[in-house]
Amino acid sequence: MALTDPGRGWDAIVVGEYERAFCGDQLTQLLPLLQSYGVQLWMPEAGGPVDPESPTHQALMLLLGGQSQREVLRARYRVLAAMRNQAADQGRFLAGRPPYGYRLVDAGPHPNRAHARWGRRLRQLDADPATAPHVRWMFAQRLAGVSVAGIARMLNERGVPCPSDVDRQRNPHRSGHAWTLRTVAAILSNPRYTGRQVWNRQNSGATDATARGWNAPQEWAISTKRSHPALVSDDDFVAAQAIRATRPTQDGSPRVYLLAGLAIMHGSDAGDYRPDREAAGGQSIPPAWHPP
Repeated sequence: MALTDPGRGWDAIVVGEYERAFCGDQLTQLLPLLQSYGVQLWMPEAGGPVDPESPTHQALMLLLGGQSQREVLRARYRVLAAMRNQAADQGRFLAGRPPYGYRLVDAGPHPNRAHARWGRRLRQLDADPATAPHVRWMFAQRLAGVSVAGIARMLNERGVPCPSDVDRQRNPHRSGHAWTLRTVAAILSNPRYTGRQVWNRQNSGATDATARGWNAPQEWAISTKRSHPALVSDDDFVAAQAIRATRPTQDGSPRVYLLAGLAIMHGSDAGDYRPDREAAGGQSIPPAWHPP
């Protein structure tokens, strides 16, 4: 770190645009550190070096931090609004890893002329000949009434490589040994297999990593038209979400409960209960989407 180097050769930092340097109360936390190493902070708004002991400069830093924070929020809103429109209206692929069963292919030059001059190109999803048949098979088995655990077991028995085994470069942290119930459940509940582009399924805006989860379907941005080949029809996808595996009785006949999946728990643990989570062996899986 250059700040801790005694022979750094400089003793001051000049901030030309405060909006790009700090926001909120970041500067009030940084100034004591700079002062401990004998480094001054110069800003045009302060008319020279910032004095941490000056009440006027303290109020100025808080004011500039608040204005900078407002600009950060405005920029974030503009970016998210643009991404939502690109996904819903244009069906554009907005980066990230392709779902299992798909691969990324070239989709032509970037629509922004400046980006096109820089050589940037669009990419879109296309069915992967090696893995797409397995996704279609999973939906067919689910529609036939096979449980999620049963599908995972049959995939392992057939020796089908799991997603982390197929793409080791993006999954070096996973073992890639076998299919799990959670993996199959996530695939069967992913609406992108209907051929539509979906954005904002996951809540990535939470500052606490433990608070990140899946957004409600009404918060998703879903393309109005298909943007890539569908591996399952809309009707079959909706039907797969409503299927609950029935347990056979001792005489072999299935036992059907009319209120299965409709029960609501009350009490201290009610907020943590979800029928789809129970079906996934305690693992959290994303909520399902139903096309309009």
